Amino acid sequence: MCQLLGMNCNVPTDICFSFEGFSARGGKTDDHRDGWGIAFFEGKGCRTFLDAKPSVMSPVAELVRHYPIHSTHVIAHIRKATQGKIALENCHPFLRELWGRYWVFAHNGDLQDFYPDDLKFYQPVGKTDSENAFCLILDELRKCFPHSKPPLEKLFPILREVTKNLAEKGIFNYLLSDGEHFFAHCSTKLCYIIRQAPFAAAHLIDQDLTVDFSELTTPSDRVAVIATTPLTDNEVWTQILPGELLVFQDGLPHKFA
Repeated sequence: MCQLLGMNCNVPTDICFSFEGFSARGGKTDDHRDGWGIAFFEGKGCRTFLDAKPSVMSPVAELVRHYPIHSTHVIAHIRKATQGKIALENCHPFLRELWGRYWVFAHNGDLQDFYPDDLKFYQPVGKTDSENAFCLILDELRKCFPHSKPPLEKLFPILREVTKNLAEKGIFNYLLSDGEHFFAHCSTKLCYIIRQAPFAAAHLIDQDLTVDFSELTTPSDRVAVIATTPLTDNEVWTQILPGELLVFQDGLPHKFA
């Protein structure tokens, strides 16, 4: 299946170190060779890169690895196709507008026989279960709140209920963000790490690369990195429980009752 990478932080930060290891899984250290993508929120804008080539062979991925784009919300994905051919329109993350904001979604899993035929506002462009699920999520949110984005305490229960229903159809690990809130749902496998003072060095699993974050940060910086499996071998990653939906804000995870 696919793999996910996300970042949420309290100050704009680049993801070059994490993406260096993550992109190696797209054909070098793992077999996720069916395309990749990444989205960076920057103010109200969203900078998105997609390529149907394996990330280890993609000139676009090479650009991202060496281009320090600073963002507080980032979602990346490397694809191992289960539904839909290898094509640009089937690459994650997917992007749509809702309530005057961009929303970005990436999925790891497989929703069997999932072909919603009652979508009203949002329609898939490609042929993946993932894009179908994203369209359904946004459809349901817009039906419940047609005019503007509600407070998080009202939005979250609706998202949790839609997520629960979709997770009953198969494996449904996902990352979702509108540049203000960052949601992470674990169906089978998803973990995170919080980097904050005192910062230390981190070493990638997939590349022989070490970065000492104490040399690159200030004491007030805080960064959450979310991934399908840990990216480093000298840090302690926290596993998200199956069925758990977390909201990350300013580099910290929050749980709602």
